[in-house]
Amino acid sequence: MITHLLTRIDLMMNSFSKGQKRIALYIEEHYDKAAFMTASKLGETVGVSESTVVRFATELGYDGYPKLQKAMQEMIRNKLTSVQRIEVTSGRIGNDNVLDSVLGQDIEKIRRTIEETSHEDFNRAVDEICSAKRIYIFGVRSTAALVNFLSYYFELIFDNVVTISTTSATAMYERIFRMTEDDVIIGVSFPRYSQMAVEAMNFARSRGAHAVAITDSMASPLVQSADSVLIARSDMASIVDSLVAPLSLINALIVATVLKKKDEVSQTFRQLEQVWNRDGVYANHDERTQSNE
Repeated sequence: MITHLLTRIDLMMNSFSKGQKRIALYIEEHYDKAAFMTASKLGETVGVSESTVVRFATELGYDGYPKLQKAMQEMIRNKLTSVQRIEVTSGRIGNDNVLDSVLGQDIEKIRRTIEETSHEDFNRAVDEICSAKRIYIFGVRSTAALVNFLSYYFELIFDNVVTISTTSATAMYERIFRMTEDDVIIGVSFPRYSQMAVEAMNFARSRGAHAVAITDSMASPLVQSADSVLIARSDMASIVDSLVAPLSLINALIVATVLKKKDEVSQTFRQLEQVWNRDGVYANHDERTQSNE
């Protein structure tokens, strides 16, 4: 029996009525919102009747709309397994036009991130980061790439950065056990959510540190312990996690901290430029041009 909601929808799409297709397409793109809507609200949102929504749930094989709603909420918590991602991606994209499809979905994720990220939380996070005694940055597995990128620049800007990307619970606690209320932790996690990220955020809350969650939804388990929540969409149903919007959000975070500490950071980079030039860190375009003449 097919148990995953998106797979059911993809297989049955051609048999749906016009109204049911509107519901199906909305759920595919916005199930994180639909999961908390009543049948009446979902119908109103897509322009169909409540009874059409109920019949849609039954058509999919669910015993009423509450069971469909539960399936959507389960998707938010667990998203897709790797095998399910392959199935859904194959059904939606196939082998044609993969480039346009993937890039188009990434563009949509950035657009939704702009609409949904709280400017208030963003500005508060920047203030807390710039005034923190220590800045802890936590992320594992696929989000370790985001953490390493953020840490690279923050270590140039600040002298108090602690980066944690270990998958060992013991090693994690060894890095964060000195955390106090004067510190900030930036926890990065996207579906499927890291349990260690949740534990690190909970520990930070217990120590009174300001916790910044970079995640994909207010339903994320990181949110419950966060003081500032930065939403970046990463819900592409494919074998790889879409990290384009999260990376763009992190870029904004870096730029905002640089601007807030402009004079201090400018002095730091003047010194760094001298070291980089002395050691020939970056290729010199003029030298390459002359050598080819």
